[in-house]
Amino acid sequence: MTSAKLDLKKTRKELFAAPKGEFVPIMVPRVLYLKADGHGDPNKSPDYGRAVEALYSTAYALKFACKAQGRDFVVAPLEGLWSAADPGSFVTRRKDEWDWTMLIMVPDFVDSGSFEAARAKAGAKLGELPDSLRLEPLEEGLCLQALHIGSYDDEGPLLARLHDEIMPAGGYAFAGPHHEIYLGDPRKTAPEKLKTILRQPVRKV
Repeated sequence: MTSAKLDLKKTRKELFAAPKGEFVPIMVPRVLYLKADGHGDPNKSPDYGRAVEALYSTAYALKFACKAQGRDFVVAPLEGLWSAADPGSFVTRRKDEWDWTMLIMVPDFVDSGSFEAARAKAGAKLGELPDSLRLEPLEEGLCLQALHIGSYDDEGPLLARLHDEIMPAGGYAFAGPHHEIYLGDPRKTAPEKLKTILRQPVRKV
């Protein structure tokens, strides 16, 4: 008898849901991720494509290794941490200024040994992997989170409202990079129907 497949989108559903166009507070606990870093416009940087490919290849290698041990899981959606010297660059979409860390959430039972084995399998398949590819936890704590439906480039007005109205009115300051969780596949979904969770770690001033 095989064990049930773990689906983090269901067991941690509060991390993948929010009201459309409305930021609500959420406490985000420690979460384990596969991570890879880079800089610049994700639509133009070859490093971005290589990072995402490496993340997925490693995630699936982990999945199949864990499945063989009776602990299968669903590979979680792609996520991204985005930062820039000027947070306004996200509102105006000045993508060349962005630093990014792309992420895939993995179960807490994944350890360094299983990650290194999965990384080796991904490397054998893809060749050279990003030096920044790693297994690392993230604990964001208090965040404001909303659902955006539409093109990624249409996020600006909602982010402007967060930065210029919601955060000042609530007495919040930035406490970490802008975080996006991609619930739709841009290769298969029309831009106007894409669903993205927008999350901003904050602290009370």
